[in-house]
Amino acid sequence: MKYFFQFTILLLCSFFGFGQTVLQYNLKESDVFEIKQNAQQIITQELDGAAHTITNDINGILAFMVTQVNENGYTISLTFKDLNLKMTSSIQGELMNVNAKEVKEGDMQSKIFNSLLDIPVQIALSKTGDILNVKGGDSLVNKMAKASGLEDEFSLNMMKKSLEKEFGSEALSNSYEQMTFIYPEKEIKEGDSWKNVYSGKLKAENTWTLDELTGENAKISGVATITMDVTEPATTMKLSGSQNTSIVTNLASGFVKSMVVSGTSKGVSTMAQMGDQEIPTTIDSKITYELINR
Repeated sequence: MKYFFQFTILLLCSFFGFGQTVLQYNLKESDVFEIKQNAQQIITQELDGAAHTITNDINGILAFMVTQVNENGYTISLTFKDLNLKMTSSIQGELMNVNAKEVKEGDMQSKIFNSLLDIPVQIALSKTGDILNVKGGDSLVNKMAKASGLEDEFSLNMMKKSLEKEFGSEALSNSYEQMTFIYPEKEIKEGDSWKNVYSGKLKAENTWTLDELTGENAKISGVATITMDVTEPATTMKLSGSQNTSIVTNLASGFVKSMVVSGTSKGVSTMAQMGDQEIPTTIDSKITYELINR
């Protein structure tokens, strides 16, 4: 009888613990994950009944290689393998069209973006996906500025300040944390939810839910309230809105297999040449990440 009760207790423990899982990164040294990123951002400003729309299209390939595994997480080498940028205006037409792999004679932008390819930066990643720090972004910015061909120190420093906003260590950390920081700190089961926050130009307060465990994959959805507060010499932007995320991750490694992030935010922006006049502004965005070296 004693053995029967022991067996029953074990069975009940197994029953009530069924479905509990730890979602986190489980990476090995030398693991490589290549991610294809596509992003579209549509900025619409309205003034006196007229609208002006700027559309930014960005796509590229990123390589994440695990260079070190430690007790608290991982050191990962992030490298841009390809990057293409296109900016169009509903009023002025095409403003920028750069393929980083193609250097065009006399085209400063193509030289700048070509210079960032295959130059690694180092990311310290926790097991939940929080990016603890990034090293090498500042060196990357210096290399890009040098590639511009500018020689006078003032113009070079202005170029560096501009590039730091997108490719400096802090900017890279804030940008790619959106893709990595998705896991809870405790065991969960299907239907459970958890929260986290990431910040930067875009601050998001996220609520994540484990929707389904299917074989080797986990399906996760997220909803977030977002705020955007950008202050620059020529313009400011203060917006708020919402964001929805759909993710499929690999249970073994924890790395994202696919992710779609869609958001809309509304508010006002100002431009220096227009004084303090507030311009109603809306930003619609969609970003997709896809693992391509499965």
